[in-house]
Amino acid sequence: MRSKSVVVLDYGSGNLRSAQRALQRVGAEVDVTADSVASAAADGLLVPGVGAFEACMTGLRKISGERIIAERIAAGRPVLGVCVGMQILFARGVEFGVETTGCGQWPGAVTRLDAPVIPHMGWNVVNSAPGSALFKGLDAGARFYFVHSYAAQRWEGSSEALLTWATHQVPFLAAVEDGPLAATQFHPEKSGDAGAAVLSNWVGGL
Repeated sequence: MRSKSVVVLDYGSGNLRSAQRALQRVGAEVDVTADSVASAAADGLLVPGVGAFEACMTGLRKISGERIIAERIAAGRPVLGVCVGMQILFARGVEFGVETTGCGQWPGAVTRLDAPVIPHMGWNVVNSAPGSALFKGLDAGARFYFVHSYAAQRWEGSSEALLTWATHQVPFLAAVEDGPLAATQFHPEKSGDAGAAVLSNWVGGL
Protein backbone atom coordinates (compact mmCIF):
# COMPACT_ATOMS: atom_id res chain seq x y z
CA MET A 1 0.00 0.00 0.00
CA ARG A 2 1.52 3.32 -1.06
CA SER A 3 2.06 6.20 1.32
CA LYS A 4 -0.36 9.09 1.04
CA SER A 5 1.06 12.20 -0.62
CA VAL A 6 0.66 15.58 1.05
CA VAL A 7 1.69 19.04 -0.14
CA VAL A 8 2.43 21.67 2.50
CA LEU A 9 1.51 24.85 0.65
CA ASP A 10 4.45 27.25 0.63
CA TYR A 11 3.16 30.82 0.38
CA GLY A 12 5.70 32.39 2.71
CA SER A 13 3.94 31.71 6.01
CA GLY A 14 3.88 28.98 8.59
CA ASN A 15 6.15 26.39 10.13
CA LEU A 16 6.72 24.63 6.84
CA ARG A 17 9.50 22.27 7.85
CA SER A 18 8.00 21.35 11.20
CA ALA A 19 4.71 20.59 9.46
CA GLN A 20 6.60 18.52 6.90
CA ARG A 21 8.43 16.53 9.58
CA ALA A 22 5.26 15.96 11.60
CA LEU A 23 3.45 14.60 8.53
CA GLN A 24 6.40 12.41 7.59
CA ARG A 25 6.41 10.94 11.11
CA VAL A 26 2.84 9.71 10.59
CA GLY A 27 3.76 8.07 7.30
CA ALA A 28 2.95 10.64 4.62
CA GLU A 29 5.14 11.51 1.65
CA VAL A 30 5.45 15.27 1.90
CA ASP A 31 6.43 18.00 -0.55
CA VAL A 32 6.73 21.67 0.46
CA THR A 33 5.86 23.70 -2.61
CA ALA A 34 3.81 26.53 -4.11
CA ASP A 35 3.34 24.56 -7.32
CA SER A 36 -0.33 24.42 -8.32
CA VAL A 37 0.00 21.17 -10.29
CA ALA A 38 1.62 19.35 -7.37
CA SER A 39 -0.94 20.86 -4.99
CA ALA A 40 -3.79 19.59 -7.16
CA ALA A 41 -2.32 16.12 -7.58
CA ALA A 42 -1.48 15.36 -3.93
CA ASP A 43 -3.81 13.23 -1.82
CA GLY A 44 -3.92 16.00 0.77
CA LEU A 45 -3.10 19.71 0.95
CA LEU A 46 -2.02 21.30 4.25
CA VAL A 47 -2.35 25.10 4.46
CA PRO A 48 -0.16 26.46 7.27
CA GLY A 49 -0.19 29.99 8.62
CA VAL A 50 1.55 32.11 11.24
CA GLY A 51 1.21 35.80 12.01
CA ALA A 52 -1.35 38.25 10.71
CA PHE A 53 -4.42 37.37 8.64
CA GLU A 54 -3.74 40.19 6.15
CA ALA A 55 -0.09 39.18 5.58
CA CYS A 56 -1.09 35.56 5.07
CA MET A 57 -3.73 36.50 2.51
CA THR A 58 -1.22 38.70 0.67
CA GLY A 59 1.22 35.79 0.43
CA LEU A 60 -1.52 33.37 -0.56
CA ARG A 61 -2.74 35.60 -3.39
CA LYS A 62 0.78 35.83 -4.83
CA ILE A 63 0.71 32.10 -5.60
CA SER A 64 -3.04 31.97 -6.45
CA GLY A 65 -3.50 29.96 -3.27
CA GLU A 66 -7.18 30.83 -3.01
CA ARG A 67 -7.76 29.16 -6.38
CA ILE A 68 -5.67 26.11 -5.43
CA ILE A 69 -7.75 25.63 -2.28
CA ALA A 70 -11.08 26.34 -3.99
CA GLU A 71 -10.42 23.92 -6.85
CA ARG A 72 -9.47 21.11 -4.46
CA ILE A 73 -12.60 21.67 -2.36
CA ALA A 74 -14.81 21.78 -5.46
CA ALA A 75 -13.33 18.44 -6.53
CA GLY A 76 -13.86 16.90 -3.08
CA ARG A 77 -10.10 16.70 -2.44
CA PRO A 78 -8.97 17.01 1.21
CA VAL A 79 -7.53 20.26 2.57
CA LEU A 80 -6.35 20.91 6.15
CA GLY A 81 -5.81 24.46 7.41
CA VAL A 82 -3.66 25.05 10.50
CA CYS A 83 -3.68 28.11 12.80
CA VAL A 84 -3.90 31.20 10.55
CA GLY A 85 -4.27 28.65 7.75
CA MET A 86 -7.63 27.90 9.37
CA GLN A 87 -8.55 31.55 9.85
CA ILE A 88 -8.02 32.52 6.21
CA LEU A 89 -10.60 29.94 5.13
CA PHE A 90 -13.31 32.24 6.52
CA ALA A 91 -14.83 35.13 4.58
CA ARG A 92 -12.98 37.87 6.43
CA GLY A 93 -10.60 38.70 9.23
CA VAL A 94 -10.68 41.81 11.41
CA GLU A 95 -7.36 42.87 12.95
CA PHE A 96 -6.58 46.27 14.49
CA GLY A 97 -9.82 47.59 13.01
CA VAL A 98 -8.82 46.54 9.49
CA GLU A 99 -11.03 44.08 7.65
CA THR A 100 -9.34 41.72 5.18
CA THR A 101 -11.13 39.45 2.72
CA GLY A 102 -10.32 35.78 3.25
CA CYS A 103 -10.74 32.72 1.05
CA GLY A 104 -14.48 32.60 1.72
CA GLN A 105 -14.78 28.84 1.99
CA TRP A 106 -16.76 29.47 5.18
CA PRO A 107 -18.93 32.49 5.98
CA GLY A 108 -18.21 34.68 8.96
CA ALA A 109 -15.35 36.60 10.50
CA VAL A 110 -12.23 35.91 12.52
CA THR A 111 -12.03 38.43 15.35
CA ARG A 112 -9.93 39.21 18.43
CA LEU A 113 -10.49 37.08 21.50
CA ASP A 114 -12.05 39.10 24.32
CA ALA A 115 -9.73 37.88 27.04
CA PRO A 116 -7.51 39.61 29.61
CA VAL A 117 -4.43 37.66 28.50
CA ILE A 118 -3.63 37.77 24.78
CA PRO A 119 -2.28 35.88 22.96
CA HIS A 120 -3.81 32.60 24.02
CA MET A 121 -0.51 30.70 24.22
CA GLY A 122 0.08 27.22 25.54
CA TRP A 123 -1.76 23.97 26.11
CA ASN A 124 -5.52 23.65 26.23
CA VAL A 125 -8.16 20.94 26.05
CA VAL A 126 -10.88 20.89 23.41
CA ASN A 127 -14.48 19.72 23.32
CA SER A 128 -14.31 17.54 20.24
CA ALA A 129 -17.35 17.05 18.04
CA PRO A 130 -19.23 13.74 18.34
CA GLY A 131 -18.24 11.55 15.43
CA SER A 132 -15.08 13.55 14.73
CA ALA A 133 -12.59 11.84 12.42
CA LEU A 134 -9.71 14.14 13.42
CA PHE A 135 -10.02 13.38 17.13
CA LYS A 136 -10.81 9.68 16.81
CA GLY A 137 -9.17 7.66 19.57
CA LEU A 138 -8.23 10.70 21.69
CA ASP A 139 -9.57 11.07 25.20
CA ALA A 140 -11.28 14.19 26.52
CA GLY A 141 -8.19 15.25 28.46
CA ALA A 142 -5.94 15.47 25.40
CA ARG A 143 -4.20 18.84 25.25
CA PHE A 144 -3.16 20.81 22.19
CA TYR A 145 -0.78 23.71 21.68
CA PHE A 146 -2.31 27.08 20.78
CA VAL A 147 -0.74 30.45 20.04
CA HIS A 148 -3.18 33.04 18.70
CA SER A 149 -5.00 36.27 19.53
CA TYR A 150 -7.79 35.88 16.97
CA ALA A 151 -10.25 33.10 16.19
CA ALA A 152 -13.61 32.29 14.68
CA GLN A 153 -16.04 32.63 17.57
CA ARG A 154 -19.28 31.89 15.73
CA TRP A 155 -20.19 29.30 13.13
CA GLU A 156 -22.36 30.42 10.22
CA GLY A 157 -21.58 27.59 7.83
CA SER A 158 -23.13 24.21 7.07
CA SER A 159 -25.18 22.54 9.78
CA GLU A 160 -23.53 19.28 8.65
CA ALA A 161 -20.07 20.43 9.76
CA LEU A 162 -18.48 18.90 12.84
CA LEU A 163 -17.40 21.67 15.23
CA THR A 164 -14.80 21.33 17.98
CA TRP A 165 -14.68 24.15 20.51
CA ALA A 166 -12.15 25.37 23.08
CA THR A 167 -12.29 28.19 25.61
CA HIS A 168 -9.89 30.99 26.47
CA GLN A 169 -12.14 33.23 28.54
CA VAL A 170 -14.57 32.97 25.61
CA PRO A 171 -15.47 29.97 23.41
CA PHE A 172 -13.84 29.73 19.99
CA LEU A 173 -13.62 27.16 17.22
CA ALA A 174 -10.64 24.88 17.78
CA ALA A 175 -11.37 22.71 14.74
CA VAL A 176 -13.87 22.30 11.92
CA GLU A 177 -14.53 19.23 9.78
CA ASP A 178 -16.70 20.09 6.78
CA GLY A 179 -16.57 17.49 4.02
CA PRO A 180 -13.14 17.61 2.35
CA LEU A 181 -12.22 20.80 4.21
CA ALA A 182 -10.89 20.56 7.76
CA ALA A 183 -8.93 22.94 9.95
CA THR A 184 -7.43 23.32 13.42
CA GLN A 185 -6.75 26.53 15.32
CA PHE A 186 -4.08 24.74 17.35
CA HIS A 187 -0.74 23.57 15.96
CA PRO A 188 -0.85 19.77 15.61
CA GLU A 189 2.86 19.75 14.71
CA LYS A 190 3.64 21.29 18.13
CA SER A 191 1.09 19.26 20.10
CA GLY A 192 3.09 16.12 20.87
CA ASP A 193 1.37 12.75 20.72
CA ALA A 194 -2.13 14.25 20.59
CA GLY A 195 -1.23 16.41 17.60
CA ALA A 196 0.44 13.46 15.89
CA ALA A 197 -2.77 11.47 16.38
CA VAL A 198 -4.81 14.24 14.71
CA LEU A 199 -2.42 14.33 11.73
CA SER A 200 -2.40 10.52 11.55
CA ASN A 201 -6.19 10.49 11.53
CA TRP A 202 -6.27 13.08 8.75
CA VAL A 203 -3.65 11.30 6.62
CA GLY A 204 -5.41 7.99 7.23
CA GLY A 205 -8.60 9.43 5.77
CA LEU A 206 -7.01 10.69 2.55
